[in-house]
Amino acid sequence: MKLLVTGGAGYIGSVVAAQLVEAGHQVTVLDDLSTGHADAVPPGARFVEGSITDALGVLPGMDGVLHFAAKSLVGESVEKPGLYWAHNLGGTLALLDAMRTAGVGRIVFSSTAATYGEPERSPVLETDPTRPTNPYGASKLAVDTALTTFAGLYGLAAVSLRYFNVGGAYTAKDGQVYRERHAVETHLIPNVLAVALGGRDALSVFGTDYPTPDGTCVRDYIHVADLARAHLLAMEACSPGEHKIYNLGNGTGFSVQEVLSVCREVTGHEIPAVVRERRPGDPAVLVASSEKIQSELGWKPEHPSVREVVADAWSVLPR
Repeated sequence: MKLLVTGGAGYIGSVVAAQLVEAGHQVTVLDDLSTGHADAVPPGARFVEGSITDALGVLPGMDGVLHFAAKSLVGESVEKPGLYWAHNLGGTLALLDAMRTAGVGRIVFSSTAATYGEPERSPVLETDPTRPTNPYGASKLAVDTALTTFAGLYGLAAVSLRYFNVGGAYTAKDGQVYRERHAVETHLIPNVLAVALGGRDALSVFGTDYPTPDGTCVRDYIHVADLARAHLLAMEACSPGEHKIYNLGNGTGFSVQEVLSVCREVTGHEIPAVVRERRPGDPAVLVASSEKIQSELGWKPEHPSVREVVADAWSVLPR
């Protein structure tokens, strides 16, 4: 298939683009490089520098779109909510209109577990209430709503994948390495590894009095290679007139303390940690149920161990 990957110069988008190229698809990456990197576009993919509002110029002839272009910092979304609504929702609506004009009827959307807010139970099901607690999650949920509308009104074939915590690195068949390189890093594992490399003095652990086995928050971690593979399955599973939603996670929770211990073992560094107060809105446990995508699409994580996620991320970091 001929596929457009918006945000394909970013961390997850570049891994998906690389797997699409390896699978024999013709891939075009559209990215404005505001947070992505041109050298992350996989060899064999065509690269167009531009915004998703420019998508109409590259959509004709495409069979589908995998949409990753988004603003994704929770804290920034609270400070600049208009930016997130304009980019995440407004930009996606412009993309959907361009798809209709160009006659492109399939889309796989990069959604988020932030649409659930603070869930009442764990593991979280796709049928659980969506109550986002920040503009980032709210803007992503609004896109999910728009996709349902476009599917019902115009016959769009859409799939939303709601990620939990993503980590690790991917080495393509040609040897190209794809890893996290965020200017502002908010994810736990790369922040722990940054301490091991000497880029930070210590890891901040926000709260050790949660109702969990060791008192720290428990989260679901999924390897980026497993996550990317789900996008390829989702593109094949798109059905006209339907908007399907799937959670993506391991289904197993790991606490902050467990992740920290694994990072110490993998790196051989002490990695000092400083305990701080809880952050408002942090649930004690947040784990995905991925039973739906496993039963309907046959997906399952091939790298279920958090050790693999950490080891792969550590192995490709520049020393």
